[in-house]
Amino acid sequence: MNLSKLGQALTAREIFDLIQQELDQVEKKITAESVASVDAVTAIGQYLQASGGKRLRPALLLLAARLTSPDGASRAAAIELGAVVELIHAATLVHDDVIDAAETRRGRPSTNVKWGNHTCVLAGDWLYMQAFQMALRQRNFQVLELLISLTQMMVEGELIQLERIGRMDVGEADCMELVDRKTARLFSVCARLGAVASDADANTQERLGEYAWNLGMAFQLVDDVLDFTAREKTLGKPVGGDLREGKVTLPLVYALDEATAGERVLVETILRQRNYDEVPFSRILKLLEKYRGIERVKERAQAFTNKAREIISQFPESPCQRGLLSVTDLITERDH
Repeated sequence: MNLSKLGQALTAREIFDLIQQELDQVEKKITAESVASVDAVTAIGQYLQASGGKRLRPALLLLAARLTSPDGASRAAAIELGAVVELIHAATLVHDDVIDAAETRRGRPSTNVKWGNHTCVLAGDWLYMQAFQMALRQRNFQVLELLISLTQMMVEGELIQLERIGRMDVGEADCMELVDRKTARLFSVCARLGAVASDADANTQERLGEYAWNLGMAFQLVDDVLDFTAREKTLGKPVGGDLREGKVTLPLVYALDEATAGERVLVETILRQRNYDEVPFSRILKLLEKYRGIERVKERAQAFTNKAREIISQFPESPCQRGLLSVTDLITERDH
């Protein structure tokens, strides 16, 4: 389904309307649970919450819970866990901005610019621990097991990415590993937690997790494309940021596979200098266009989206099933 901009907006509104009351409760929960005894931590939590964001991760969790428990029996647990996954996501953003020395996030100064690296690292740690404190209230070992495993995978992903900063010898498998660890696993756990909250059977949990994993893979691949193609105002941060930070993502990997020695030197120069002063960003875009780097990644993203659609189509039709089906289109058609 190739949606127009208007169609996208209406579809997104319809999806979120299904769970708007629960999402409002998630927001209230995040506000209440982000208050710390140290003012800076509270301020950072409020700043992140005020900056908005898609709330896609708690939305996935809530839709999965509603899908598997239409009578709403799991509502309270799902709302609590929706706030948990959003706090974990916020913690990763704080740490990511410190690691990447980012200056902007969602069109505003990043937290590390406003509060400094030391405070932000500790604030990110606090957000992680607060999320686990909330999860502990469920008294459910499966919830804790999912979240602990997820957090370990995400931290390992950051460490692996750090090891590869500035390196040209990055392949397709390397990129896919990072997409899996840093994004897809979180999406998968969100859907699984929704099913766990509604006490769904193991097979249902597994299928929803696989659906959301494919969705997460597509989401991150689209992100990697948008880093090269989006407008800065829409993206909320400078375009070409990944390469400037020394990261070689999949669009560039595909282009470098076929690039000449001279073209590879262009990329090496940016990786070494960490800016586009000597090699303009437009030269990299031409390189990506020449070797279909962007198009090939879009095709990979679409394949993951198609798999997600195939999985969720096997569930009985309902408003939430249609919502989860429509999410797949929003992922591949978005512009930020």
